[in-house]
Amino acid sequence: MTAPGRLRAPLATRGRTLHAGAWWLWALGLATAASRTTDPLLLGLLIGVAGYVVAARRTDAPWARSYGAFVKLGLVVLAIRLVFAFVLGSPVPGTHTLVTLPELPLPDWARGVRIGGRVTAEGMVFALYDGLKLATLLICVGAANALANPARLLKSLPGALYEAGVAVVVAMTFAPNLVADVQRLRAARRLRGRPDRGFKALLQVGLPVLEGALERSVALAAAMDARGYGRTAQVPRAVRHTTTALTLGGLLGICAGTYGLLAAQGAGYGLPVLAAGLAAALAGLWLGGRRSVRTRYRPDPWGLRAWLVAGSGVAVAALMIWANAYAPAALHPPAVPLTAPELPLWPALSVLVGLVPAVAAPVPAGAPGPPADRRTAGTAHPRNPKDLKETTT
Repeated sequence: MTAPGRLRAPLATRGRTLHAGAWWLWALGLATAASRTTDPLLLGLLIGVAGYVVAARRTDAPWARSYGAFVKLGLVVLAIRLVFAFVLGSPVPGTHTLVTLPELPLPDWARGVRIGGRVTAEGMVFALYDGLKLATLLICVGAANALANPARLLKSLPGALYEAGVAVVVAMTFAPNLVADVQRLRAARRLRGRPDRGFKALLQVGLPVLEGALERSVALAAAMDARGYGRTAQVPRAVRHTTTALTLGGLLGICAGTYGLLAAQGAGYGLPVLAAGLAAALAGLWLGGRRSVRTRYRPDPWGLRAWLVAGSGVAVAALMIWANAYAPAALHPPAVPLTAPELPLWPALSVLVGLVPAVAAPVPAGAPGPPADRRTAGTAHPRNPKDLKETTT
């Protein structure tokens, strides 16, 4: 094997599939980095990193096709934010007037709110920065939804969160399956020579899509009932109360600590509160897992590549938080006065650390890559010399 072959990422098999939690940690790290800046160049770089990794490592599964829907949703959020700033005005004062709309008079109890009036360039730029941040957060979540298998993520959850995890997985897989059904029905209508665009076509496609969603729901309920979903073991009352107190207290601590890390004023107490809440939540989940009477079949391993993927996302978030602490002006270009945004060097290099999954993660079958990868993606390697002899003859 040549040196480039040794450096190439391995093909994803049953035993070498990347852990779904690693993809979510990577995506949440990018989302945390996006929440610390309003620089459109850095946000665009984060979107580019997420999109490149998704294009390089997503499969052809139904949930992997939902990334485009999240991108479109982000664009819709950005457009709505700009429309609101145009019609309702912006709290940012400005001197460069773009247009003056007829202002609708409002009563005294609605003081501070206006409809119409002067639209300034500063207000629109501020709305653009704010809407682009929200769109980047949605795209990062969409990247995790496209790369991580929801069923495998459910299998890795603690026993105490199994019921809640089932509800989350069902909710996460509903949108991708809905998109896949719409694409399948539109393709069928095109093959039959019927129009697949327009309001009338949408109404004719909507009924089969809803029928398919209902059938999947009934099949899922029957499968869960057949597998004994909801069974619990008998544990002492003191253990149940302790589990509830630790879990709820830990989750509140995690929320307070996360808010402290994301807010500019709570950086001092955010990390200790987050660590204490995480420890309490883990203890509660460990105790709560004693009530679950389920087993795991072939649990997903958390290996070196999962550490690299998750660590790259955590590194991007940590470096961006650090850059926001020592140079906040570089990450938040002002809208007043109007200035062209600049790309800070070190934060941009830290964002590029998020490209590690494009090299470290295993290559799934059907993913874009070199011809050798595509040729061997669906083949099984012989396990002994006898099999090798049979395949060669």
